[in-house]
Amino acid sequence: MDRKKDVLEREARWSTPVALATFFAVALILASTLLTQVSGENEAEILRSVHEHSGSVVFTGLLQAVGFGLLLFPVLFLFRAVQGRSPRVRAQLIGLMVAAPLFLAVASGLTGGARSEAAKQFVNGEAKSTLSAKEAHEKCTEKQEEENAKEFREEFEPRQGETPLSACERQKVEEDEAENASSEASLAPISSGLFLAGALGLAVALFYTGLWAMRTGLLSRFWGSLGMASGVAVLLGPLTIVALVWLAYFGLLLLGAVPGGKPPAWDAGEAVPWPTPGEKAAAELEPSEPSAEPEANGSGGEPKRKRKQRD
Repeated sequence: MDRKKDVLEREARWSTPVALATFFAVALILASTLLTQVSGENEAEILRSVHEHSGSVVFTGLLQAVGFGLLLFPVLFLFRAVQGRSPRVRAQLIGLMVAAPLFLAVASGLTGGARSEAAKQFVNGEAKSTLSAKEAHEKCTEKQEEENAKEFREEFEPRQGETPLSACERQKVEEDEAENASSEASLAPISSGLFLAGALGLAVALFYTGLWAMRTGLLSRFWGSLGMASGVAVLLGPLTIVALVWLAYFGLLLLGAVPGGKPPAWDAGEAVPWPTPGEKAAAELEPSEPSAEPEANGSGGEPKRKRKQRD
């Protein structure tokens, strides 16, 4: 009883703050995507855009870092909730629940710095290409043979005094310089490593908590499965729209603002598993209770007997 009481008291105390943190996290991550001014079709164009909008890169990077950091609250809250309702939940994973969002937050901040450093090197002509003029010529000649003249000219847009082929060679070298600048930036290895570790950790965290939230009855089968899918989707990008929708729903759930309210397991303080499809079907097939009174026949309830007809 004391454990249930502690679980319910903790969740009552933290539900609203965690819900607000979740909404802020979703809003900041969306804002960091919508407010970015960086664009480009290849690495060279992207780095030029980063250099032109360096202030925007730093600002959106900070927004994303804070947004990822705030994910610590919903992920940890749900993990503690399922842990309080099932002894089978692995307690040692709590470190992963804390580390994954923080790794992503730090990686987001460092990525902005790494991109700005690479853009400065590239624009100032300090980046070096490992692609020789001969290799660039061979690649462009092969590409020119694969496309017609109009397509080739439109793709590489030669400057004044350039042929489409020489424009292609110049752009190939520039792209190689840009890629080298991005990979050789001093913060690039750290930010890449933290980002990979954070993404993998968050994927496991969302999948694991979604699975156990469904098993313990804290989330419906649909939303539990969507939480698991969100974990898989994180591997495709920092946070996909699937994960953001699930997080927004979870915030509303904590506030009791979803249709039907919270599942019973939240108020019970213990697991209340959802019935399986087989159990539902069995319940529907159970016969109704028989009538307590026998069918009346007008003569004490005995069934009527047929009389023999006389010849």
